[in-house]
Amino acid sequence: MTAPGPDITARYETDGYVVVPGVIDADLVGAANAHVDWLLERHPELTPEQLGHRLCRDDPFWIHLVSDERLLDVAGLFVGPDIALFATHYLCKAPRSGKGVEWHQDGAFWPLEPLNVVTLWLALSDSDPDNGCLRVLPGSHRSTLADMRPAETDSVLRHRIDAEVDEGLAVDLVMRPGDVEVHHPNILHSSMPNRSDRWRRALTIRYIPTSTRITRPDEASPFLLRGVAVPGVNTYLEPPPFRGGNRVSEW
Repeated sequence: MTAPGPDITARYETDGYVVVPGVIDADLVGAANAHVDWLLERHPELTPEQLGHRLCRDDPFWIHLVSDERLLDVAGLFVGPDIALFATHYLCKAPRSGKGVEWHQDGAFWPLEPLNVVTLWLALSDSDPDNGCLRVLPGSHRSTLADMRPAETDSVLRHRIDAEVDEGLAVDLVMRPGDVEVHHPNILHSSMPNRSDRWRRALTIRYIPTSTRITRPDEASPFLLRGVAVPGVNTYLEPPPFRGGNRVSEW
């Protein structure tokens, strides 16, 4: 990846999202996919859609992954030099059975004051309309947060925005493994179920500046990843020790 430049932040300001290609190399993408397989084997009680942030608190590889300098370099363009992890979640859709996600705004769910946060969506597989890629409504980040209502379909969130969405304006984000999409907490986004014979795998990472307060810490995985903490704002967890390998046996 070349160094991220001001065009990235300019596109983000205009559209509420931006795709940065080739951020993460194939070796680390492969290790992340092995990590997903390991988590699913270790937690048979969970579906691929349920690999949530609480699992990462004691997981050395997971914290190693979200601390990757290339990801932090991208996040720093939007939240500044002092970066903490708010939460992270593998968003995986199994072939033929992976669920969709209704239209929503992330910020409607998050206990953050102020709502200064950015999401990095790291593709771990090819992502396209057939296997349920991310869909966004460009420019919708300029809207305020709307109310949510129960969804009428069996989706991951089980809620959707309580407003009409012009899906004709939606953009399907076709991405390759290692690409990163960055989006604003107010942007409207969704995804369709996976109807293909392929996995769709991604990792979402929610980065905040250390000046943002997590008001319900039990709903977060707060780790200081770069820079300095603001005194009295958040209490950060101690990172689990990572032995420096990308193979399952080294975690």
